[in-house]
Amino acid sequence: MLYAFAGVLVFILFSLLFVRGSLFLSSLLRPKRPTEQKEMIYECGEDPVGGGWVQYNVRFYIIAVIFIIFDVEVIFIYPVAMVFREMIGRGTGPYVLGELIVFVLILLAGLVYVWKKDDLSWVKTIREE
Repeated sequence: MLYAFAGVLVFILFSLLFVRGSLFLSSLLRPKRPTEQKEMIYECGEDPVGGGWVQYNVRFYIIAVIFIIFDVEVIFIYPVAMVFREMIGRGTGPYVLGELIVFVLILLAGLVYVWKKDDLSWVKTIREE
């Protein structure tokens, strides 16, 4: 049984060997003349302003994660919607519809939770308890 995966292991080993060999070979062949301009942080061809580490508001990430969650929801629902008519023909339509409703309700519960925690507003109000 494990012998069947030997091909995969050999492929992974050759891949790692190829990557390491390519990096080693390129380190031997590339010119090594660092200058101040080459060491400068790349910023779309412009001279950099300030440091490279800037703190972003954590709200960007929260909103992005919430967007991805609901975007993935569409990815899961779309295939079911495409074959829903066929499912009705087989007699499993109500069962599939019930599963979709439960799925959407779970996501809506998450949305309500996020909304109640005030994570959707850009400026979060801090409640003193």
